[in-house]
Amino acid sequence: MKSLASLRHWARKSEHPAAAMLRELRQRSRGFTLPAPRVVLVPYLWLFLALRGTVFFLRRVLVAEPLFKAYCTRVGKGVTTGIFVPWVRGSGELLVGDHVHVSGKLGIHFAASFVERPRLVIGDHTDLSHDVRFVVGREIRLGAHVQVAGGVTFRDSGGHPIDPGQRQAGAAPGLADVKPVVVHDNVWIGTGVLVMPGTVIGEGSIVSAHSVVSGVIHPYTVVAGNPARRIGMLTPPAGREHLVPAPPAAKNPSAGAAAAAGTATRYPSSVQPT
Repeated sequence: MKSLASLRHWARKSEHPAAAMLRELRQRSRGFTLPAPRVVLVPYLWLFLALRGTVFFLRRVLVAEPLFKAYCTRVGKGVTTGIFVPWVRGSGELLVGDHVHVSGKLGIHFAASFVERPRLVIGDHTDLSHDVRFVVGREIRLGAHVQVAGGVTFRDSGGHPIDPGQRQAGAAPGLADVKPVVVHDNVWIGTGVLVMPGTVIGEGSIVSAHSVVSGVIHPYTVVAGNPARRIGMLTPPAGREHLVPAPPAAKNPSAGAAAAAGTATRYPSSVQPT
């Protein structure tokens, strides 16, 4: 190893003609490139894309999707994934509705310290982008038509006790610190969002990228920041106006919480909790 390092140093610093020639060859190799006639390269690209598409199709249909469905306690029709097999740790109930799509890597960690069978529910037509993670100690529920962007993490537990002595002892959080997470229908969650324990996100809301969300988010609300705060309100569709409290949420949080809690997520029969 020492002799190799000495040789590299000699090639870079020596004034010897051989060292100078090596430096010249190295410099020229950096700029070396082949001609690029389109009449050759375009079919070459088509061949590459066809082979890649075939391999990805086979990985998805024969490997990733069957193994994902094998993890599921119940799975609806039309469920699709990308080419990656979900990384599932622990044992729990995974209830997946119809036409759910997982478009990238998915991580699910079921904790065993709180309940015998933690539960993750994903409603109909929900789309999970790349690198979405769930840490489930008790229960996390996503409604129908939920759009989850890449890098989003859902947690119903902080993972460690607040008390430093208990952390040093390796103790698990108390059961009171494990708070279910509920995301209602038609919610859009942006890139890199962290959804904290006990969060309730009301129907039709939007969570801006890289927000840290906790507590109750009222229906048809736009939130952003750390901690996430309301930055706008959305107009609910006809027939859903009753979900939005008349007073501003900041002036009447109890009314907003009641409205959010009263937003019934419609789970399909295939994933209806028992």
